[in-house]
Amino acid sequence: MTPQAAARLWSGCEAMGIELDAAQKQCFVAFDALLNQTNAAMDLTAVLDPEEAVDRHYLDSLTVLCQPGWIPQGARIVDVGAGAGFPGIPLLIARPDIQATLLDAQRKRVDFLRRVIEALDLCARAFHLRAEDAARQADHRECYDVAVARAVAGLPALLELTLPLVRVGGRALAWKGPAVFEEFESASRAAVMLGGRLCGPVSAPVPGRDWHHLLIAAEKENKTVRQYPRKAGIPARKPLGILS
Repeated sequence: MTPQAAARLWSGCEAMGIELDAAQKQCFVAFDALLNQTNAAMDLTAVLDPEEAVDRHYLDSLTVLCQPGWIPQGARIVDVGAGAGFPGIPLLIARPDIQATLLDAQRKRVDFLRRVIEALDLCARAFHLRAEDAARQADHRECYDVAVARAVAGLPALLELTLPLVRVGGRALAWKGPAVFEEFESASRAAVMLGGRLCGPVSAPVPGRDWHHLLIAAEKENKTVRQYPRKAGIPARKPLGILS
C-alpha cells in the first residue's frame, strides 16, 4: 500500500468514525500486500490503482459500520461470495470482536482467503462452498447473526443465498447501487417468502466520493422453510418474488 493510499484509508476511516489502532493499520497494509502479490498471478480484482482500491474496496466495505447495531458486538457473520475478501476481511480487521465465515465457490479464492486469515491471525474460517449448499448443512443453516454480501447477485436472488444462513433475530446486509430501487418490490416479496422483512435502503457514502452507494438490510423474523434455498444456480436463474 502506497503512503498516499494508506493516508487516504486512515483519513477515510476517521471521517466515518472508525478508530484504528497501530496493529489494525498494519493488518490493512499486510492484507493489501497479500492481495496485490496474489493478484499478479491470479485475477482477484480489476482495481489496480492503490487509491481507487482504498475507496472501492476498503472504505466501501466499512460503510456498514456507520449503521449502529447492524453488526452487534461479538457477532458471528458469514460473507457470501467473499471473493478477494470484501467486505469480510476489512470488517474483521476493523472489528476484531466479530467472528467470520467466508464462503466462495472458487477454490483458488478460498485458498487465498485462508492464507490471509493465517497471516493476519484473524478470527475467521473460509470454505469452498456455494451458499445454496452451505444453507443445507446444520453447521451453517440459520447459525449466523449477520450475513453480508457485496457485488454477488441481484437482490431477490441474494436474499435466497443469505437469509437461510441467518438466525431468527439476525439480518442479511447487501451493498447495492441505485439500480436496486428497480428490484425492491420483488425483493420485498422474496424476503417474506424466506422469513424476512426488507428494510432500507440507506445511503452508504464513501468519504470524498459522490457515488450513490446503498446498504439494504433484511431482518430475519421467522425460520426459513426447508425448501429454500433451492439447488445451486436456481436462485440466480429464477429469482423469488418476480411476478409473471
